[in-house]
This record gives sequence, C-alpha cells and structure tokens, in this order.
Amino acid sequence: MTLLRGRSLGNGKHGHVVDYRHVIHALRRKPMALLNLVYRDRLFPREAYRRTFERLVERLPERVACRTMVDLLALAHERAREAELAEILTSVLTAGGLPEMAALRRRFAPDPAALPVVTVELVPLAVYDVLLSGAAA
Repeated sequence: MTLLRGRSLGNGKHGHVVDYRHVIHALRRKPMALLNLVYRDRLFPREAYRRTFERLVERLPERVACRTMVDLLALAHERAREAELAEILTSVLTAGGLPEMAALRRRFAPDPAALPVVTVELVPLAVYDVLLSGAAA
C-alpha cells in the first residue's frame, strides 16, 4: 500500500494527509464533527464530495447536512464505489439537486442473485456426547 506524504506548506504549516476511511467510523457516531473539522477539505476523497457537502450545508439544516455527508462517505467506503458515487454526485449537483440516500443505497446494494446460498446442517448433539466420552477413539 502506498500513502501520500504530507509536505509542509510554504507558510510554515504542515501538510496533512487524511483518509476518510480511517475516520468514517468515528464520524458515524458524531456526524456533527464534520462541520468544524480542521481537516475537512482534505478528508473528502474527490472534489465532488466537497461540493456536495457545500450544497448540503447551503440547503439543509446543519445536522441533516452532516448526517447525509457522513452517510455518503460511509456508502463509498462500505461498497468500495468511491469513483462511481462521485460521478453520480457530480450529475446530481449539475442538475441542481441533492443526493437521495435511499435511492443511492438501493443502487449500491448487493445484488440478491449474486449472494451465495448458505445451507447450515446442524449436527445432532448426541455426536458431541460420543466425542466427550472418548468412545469415538
């Protein structure tokens, strides 16, 4: 795995590299932390996510905007569809709308036909009694 290295900026401040996948679980517990997060702009994996957050804050109450943005980042992380989701967000923003989480969850949900069928066969408990008594040896 290769990670970017944070380089110091010309003004004496340190460059920081922040990966949203490292903090998404903490943000899910406290989504309002996103609003005043020092590294927020570095947190977004692509420009579409940053613009989406700006649009959400413009049009929605802060609590709802933060919750929606954290849900979008979690969806990108859990489904490993960061680039595809960014394209959808760009098209939604271009149309002047806001992302709909229910529709996005349905779109990125696993295909039920692709999920394996798991059959669990339970062993009779008497088999364990035989093992414990040593009679199987």
